[in-house]
Parts: sequence; C-alpha cells; structure tokens
Amino acid sequence: MTARIIDGKAVARHLRAEYASRVERLKSQHGVQPGIAVILVGDNPASQVYVRNKIRACQETGIHSELHQMSADTPETELLARIDSLNADPKVHGILVQLPLPPHIVVPHVLERIAVEKDVDGFHLYNVGGLVTGNTVFPPCTPYGVQKLLEYEKVEIAGRNVVVVGASNIVGKPMALMLMQQDATVCICHKLTRDLGQFTMLADILVVAAGVPELIVPQMVKTGVVVIDVGINRLPDGRLVGDVDFEGVRKKASLISPVPGGVGPMTITMLLHNTLISAERSLGITPKDAPTA
Repeated sequence: MTARIIDGKAVARHLRAEYASRVERLKSQHGVQPGIAVILVGDNPASQVYVRNKIRACQETGIHSELHQMSADTPETELLARIDSLNADPKVHGILVQLPLPPHIVVPHVLERIAVEKDVDGFHLYNVGGLVTGNTVFPPCTPYGVQKLLEYEKVEIAGRNVVVVGASNIVGKPMALMLMQQDATVCICHKLTRDLGQFTMLADILVVAAGVPELIVPQMVKTGVVVIDVGINRLPDGRLVGDVDFEGVRKKASLISPVPGGVGPMTITMLLHNTLISAERSLGITPKDAPTA
C-alpha cells in the first residue's frame, strides 16, 4: 500500500475561491467588506514573515487587512488600549495578535481582551472552553484546518480511534476536543508518554503535532492509517520535515499529509474563514459552515 497524499495547497485554493465569492457577495449586496486587524509587537523575523503571509492571503481573498505595528517596548496598557479600540471598530471583524509577545507582556491578558466575536484565532478563554461544550465561537485555526482536511477527504470520524501526539494548547488539546465532538474515541499522547508506539499502533487516524523531526516511523503505525502531520522542523541541512517519517509511513498509510504543503496552507485559510464568518454574523447571517465545536 502507498498512501494517497493530501494536497493541502489544493484544498486551501478551493476553499479560498469559495470564500472570495462570499466576500464579493457581502460587498455587493450589503456594502460590507470583511476586515481583520493584525497587531505585531516587536520585530521578530519569523513573526514578520507569518504576518506578511496572512496579509497577502487576505488581499487575494478580498478581505480588508490592516497591520498595527508596535515597538517591542510598548507597554501592556497601550497594547490593551489598541485592542479596545479595535473591538469597538465596526469595520474590523477579526483581531489577531501575533505571538510570541515581548516578555513584559502577559499573553493571557492580551488574548482575553479581544472580543469573543472577533477572536478569529480562537485563543480566547471562552472559545477554548467552548470546545468542551460545543459552543465555541471560533476554534483555533490549525486544528480547524486539520478538521477541514479530513472533511474534504471524506474521512469518517465517528467511532474511529484517533491518536493525537502532542498536547499543546494551540493544536493538540483543541484537536482532541474537536474530534471528540464528532464522536471519535480520542487518545492524547505527549512527551512523557511511555512506549509511544503502543498507542499510535491503535490509531485509525493519527494526528502528530509534537515538534520532533520524524518522530513517527513505519513500525509505529498500522496499515491503512490516515496520518495528518502538523509538525514542521528545519534540519541542519536546511530541509523542512514533519514529525512523521513521510517516505516510510506513506508505504503503510491510506492517506497522509506532507510537510510542507499539508496543514500549513490550511491554517491561514481558516483565519480567512473565521473572519468571513464574523462579518456574516455581524449582518445577522447564519453561515452554513459556521463552526459548531
């Protein structure tokens, strides 16, 4: 068996084309252009790249974006005041504060200051808690992107054994909760899990977000498994690899996402989706694809 490769770029293009048409419809029928404000504090090079990619994606989809660049020594009170003003701005439907933040700023203070209905990154405490009850407004973009990939590939979730490797607040934990909402039987593994392979061998669907290059090797998975690799790691020779031994595991899997080109394009796509959903909700429109878990 050789796995079929999940083309995250193609799925992202398909979804972005749909979102662009919906954006155009909002502009023509309601005079409203979905808008997102991105706050970047400091000059972290990686953050600057991420922000540029997000703004470019917004432009391609017709979503208005505005960058609020603030110096690294900006007081926390000034950052919170900027968020307050954006919360009150009807032209802004989504607010994203690029992480990491300078050490003198308390991240939970910032994330919880963003209005829940504009928290398109899905990091507000309300949205995180909503993943438990199924009442979240916006789920975090990376696990949401994984969910959309599985939907697009028509992977059955209900009743399947799912193993999530990695227990971060950004990917692992919300991913597990989202899949539980779809009636999967979910096991979460982490860096202290003993004999990881005995758990991953049980997986019908394996989601790996551990941040360890090529952690998952062929003898750790069963034949026919669906593998979603969220990890992205740069090796000393400059190559980008995931948390899964792609060439080895693809010989046993039925579906596998590559790195790069798998989950990565979907993360920004879900940011666009959440911003669009926020704009539609502001008009009293209930989108058919609004998140439910």
